[in-house]
Amino acid sequence: MRQLLKMVQLSMLAALGVVLMLTVRFPLIPSAPFLEYDMGDVPVILAAFIFSPWAAVLILVLISLIQALTVSAASGWIGFIMHVIASGAFVLISGAILKRQPKEKTMRSKLFLPASLCAGTIAMVLVMIPLNLIFTVRFMGVPKEAVIDMLLPTIIPFNLLKGIIHSVVVVALYPALMRILKKSKLLNPEYY
Repeated sequence: MRQLLKMVQLSMLAALGVVLMLTVRFPLIPSAPFLEYDMGDVPVILAAFIFSPWAAVLILVLISLIQALTVSAASGWIGFIMHVIASGAFVLISGAILKRQPKEKTMRSKLFLPASLCAGTIAMVLVMIPLNLIFTVRFMGVPKEAVIDMLLPTIIPFNLLKGIIHSVVVVALYPALMRILKKSKLLNPEYY
């Protein structure tokens, strides 16, 4: 029964991620309107924190596949791979750090949530540098010099802003969501 409940909850987070990915989209950098922020990763991050980073990666792959076939069809499999790797780095790093949070509520334990999100943001920003230098140059035909010229004014700020927005939304939602799940007994005690 608990496995079924977990599958249902993960499916709901995946469905929410797809809806957010399709509906909440906007450019963050005016000079690069082709780089759009979408909120589809927020339920993935919540899944990493509530269940496990690896369960979240499964949701991420599903959402990224739907994204690659719909709103980001122009970047196709390249965008799919880059999204899975970059957001996967965010989810795995932040999820692994938060899972080490002590059970007792102390000032130190309260720092784990923002610290994990900061680490995830940094991981995503750092991973996107070589991904753009490899994939954008080799498979999209953009000259390497053009990608290098875009790193500081566009690619790095975009991913930094994306991580910050994700983090702010997760900090606002995660504690309340955990309280609701615990009170309603809809979460297996092994997850908290």
